[in-house]
Amino acid sequence: MIQSQLHILPEQANEEQQILAAQKDSKNFRCLYEANYEAIFRFLYRKANDEALAADLTAQTFIKALTNIQKFEYKGVPFSAWLYRIASNEFLKYYRKQKRMPVYSLEEETAKKLTNFSEELADERQQERIDQLKKVLETLKTKDMQMIELRFFEDKSFKEIGFILETTESAAKMRIYRIIEKIKESVSKQ
Repeated sequence: MIQSQLHILPEQANEEQQILAAQKDSKNFRCLYEANYEAIFRFLYRKANDEALAADLTAQTFIKALTNIQKFEYKGVPFSAWLYRIASNEFLKYYRKQKRMPVYSLEEETAKKLTNFSEELADERQQERIDQLKKVLETLKTKDMQMIELRFFEDKSFKEIGFILETTESAAKMRIYRIIEKIKESVSKQ
């Protein structure tokens, strides 16, 4: 029986070497931290809309990653996907503990991607559609919002989203397309 091999890009091979080094000696975790800190911080800042909270959650994410680096196994997705999974869990855990609802920051470019806004729409009409989109996003389930956020705010691949949210790549792709259709339908109804 022939086993399929993962195609590993040079940057992934380097990352895998960094992970192995960090698993042998925690001092080697620094390069993984430096390579991923900014992206994880921005991800959490967009979710929390609070710089101090984002910094705290980012610190928690990296502490948890460092503590559990021995458990990490390379599965064909970037190390950052594992960090996003930890960061998402830390974020949700914080909000559950606070009994508060998460905040999501929606940028105009992301809104355009989600609804295929035309550049020709008048500014006031486009702002009206963005406001409608925000209302629709507020009604999404947490997991659906996480998928939209990872795909459109963080530009993650379906494979990475599947890994982060512990589902398959095809299930992530199908669910995201269904969510987008639901969003478009809801925005057009309003």
